Order: sequence, then structure tokens, then C-alpha cells
Amino acid sequence: MKNLVWLMLLVLAMVACKKSDGGWDVTISGKVSTTGPGKITISQLKAGGKEDSLEYDPKNGTFTKSLHLTEPGYYRIIFFQMQNVDLILNQSDVVIDLDAREGGTGLKISGSPEMDLIRDVYNYAQEGQSSPALNELNESYQLAGAKQDTARLRKIEEQYASAINTVYDTIALRLRNQGPSLAVLNLLQSGIFQDRDRYFDLYVHVANELNQKWPQLDLVKEFLKQVETMKKLAVGQPAPEIALPDPDGKIVALSSLKGKYVLVDFWAKWCGPCRRENPNVVKAYHKFHGRGFEVFGVSLDRTKEDWVKAIKEDGLVWTHVSDLKYFDSQAARDYDINAIPFSLLLDKNGLIVAKNLRGSALEKKLSEVLGAAGQ
Repeated sequence: MKNLVWLMLLVLAMVACKKSDGGWDVTISGKVSTTGPGKITISQLKAGGKEDSLEYDPKNGTFTKSLHLTEPGYYRIIFFQMQNVDLILNQSDVVIDLDAREGGTGLKISGSPEMDLIRDVYNYAQEGQSSPALNELNESYQLAGAKQDTARLRKIEEQYASAINTVYDTIALRLRNQGPSLAVLNLLQSGIFQDRDRYFDLYVHVANELNQKWPQLDLVKEFLKQVETMKKLAVGQPAPEIALPDPDGKIVALSSLKGKYVLVDFWAKWCGPCRRENPNVVKAYHKFHGRGFEVFGVSLDRTKEDWVKAIKEDGLVWTHVSDLKYFDSQAARDYDINAIPFSLLLDKNGLIVAKNLRGSALEKKLSEVLGAAGQ
């Protein structure tokens, strides 16, 4: 009887010591070709993420670290305060080979399905954008531009957009079929899709999958907020109010332009693509202003001098506002702006009609909506 009691106590003690937290162990190892002052550290990229050191052998450049995880996450390894390597840690051990010497082989990460997916997607996108067919279209576009052949330019723009869409449609299908994955989350948040509205259903699909799998993750919670913002900015939704100072310091509200079709145009002096697009907006403004079209320019410049100078240089004679806070602008946050140029066309009631109408697309849309009204 005593033996049975001791056996039961031993089993209970073992269970108490083991006490599963639902976590798992992973090992990070590898080799680095360069050295320097300091050490090799790893930290989780989250609020309160603690920094820890990796075991490093300077004789052969090898390093290793075992971690106990209770959830997947984004991590950053810093080599000797000189080189950062970001990676996703989940269930798999990871091997890193870093050769940062001049002419070296660079960075290689193996053992992580998440990092493999990210690499494959970016490689596919890069190959698609530099395909012989697209290179040929680029050359044709340059020739048509030199000849000022507007009709040819528009046709090439349509062909180029169609080819690019084919590349990213393929990527979107792969991500949709991937299942819950922090790699997919990383790709969506890092801006793999410039036209997020085209792939809005994918964002919603991924958000739902992630919320079912890891509802406790801060990364997932942040993404859910982002998707909710996207829903609020969908076509057919009312545009969020913007009330910022004009160049004279007077607060001007977007809602003051209700009753007209309004292009809300996020831009800046330092933004090359914005400046190249401005002539198209100027042309559309002068053509349709008398028929009820306005432009509400929101600058993400940092200084008033740059802002006002660009307005004058580009002949932008419409309403302009800015709080000169770059991407920290309240308007940029409300509209979830992560790149410019970005624009929305609003109807007379302030509802979003279309987004990012570039080149001739803006004039075409304005002809549709203003022409249909009988002018």
C-alpha cells in the first residue's frame, strides 16, 4: 500500500513539474561570416518583447538558441548591432546563414515554411513585373510618350494593368488557399497588393481565418482593425470627415464641398508619382469644374514651404489642406494611407464612388457620372 501511495505521489509530482502551457520548443541556429562588437540578440517584435542573447562561437561563426513559444510571432535577430534579420517563428526549427561580406552570398533562411512562402511570393511578383512581355510594353510606352500618341498610351496602360493583375491574381489565389498563416498576414500588411480594393475579399477571408486560429495575438487584433477600416472605406461608404488648415491657416472641412463630385487627393511635394499624376488631375479639373467637380488636396508634406511651392509649381488651383505631419497626419490615419498618391472620388452626397483613378481613368469616370446627370 505504501508503495502505491509513493507511486501516486511521484506521478503527481511529475505532472506538476511538467505542467503543460500548450507551448513548444524551437531552435534557431546558423552561421555568420562577419563579426563585430557586441553580441547576437533576439527579441519578439511586440510590445514588451524581451531581448535575449544567442550562444555564439566566434571561432567558427556558429550560433544557436532554443526558445519556448506559446504562440507564433515576428522576431528580430540583431547581429553585432550591425545587421537585422526579421523572421517568423512557429513550430519549426530555423537555420540562418548570413554572409554579409562584400560579394558574399547574403542571407539564407531555411526550415521555416512561413519565410519560404514570403520569399516565393516576392520572387514570383518580381519575375512577373520584369517579364519580357512587360518589358516590351514599357518600351512601347516610352516610344508612344515621345510621340505624344495619347490613344496608344491609353491602350498600353490597359494592357500593362491587365498583365499586372494576372500576376497578382495568381498570388491572391495562393494566399487564399494557404490557411491561417502569419506569413500571409505579413505579406498583406507589408503591401504586396497596391490595389487592396481589388483583393478586399481576400483581406476579409484572411482576417476571419486568423481570428479563428489566433484570436489572442496582438498581430491579429491589429489586422482586424485594419480590415474594419478598409470596410469603412469601401465603395458606397461615406468618406470620413477631414478638417485641416489650408495654406492660410483656415480650417477647411471636406464636408463643405458636399453637393459636388469631389476628388480627395493625398499627395506631397516629395512624391514623384504624385507630381507626375498632377497634370492629369489639372486637366480633369479644368474640364469638369464647371460641371460640378472639385478637388480636395491633402498634402503629407512636412513643411509649409515645400507644400506651397509644389502647389504653385504644378498649377494646383483647387482647395488644399494639411497638418504637415507626413504619414502621422490625422487624415492619413483615418484613411489608412500607407502610400501615395492615393485618391477617392466622392459623389454629391459624400459617398465613395471610386478609388485611385489614374491617367485617363479619372476623366472617363467623370464623363460617366457628370454626363449621366444631364450636365
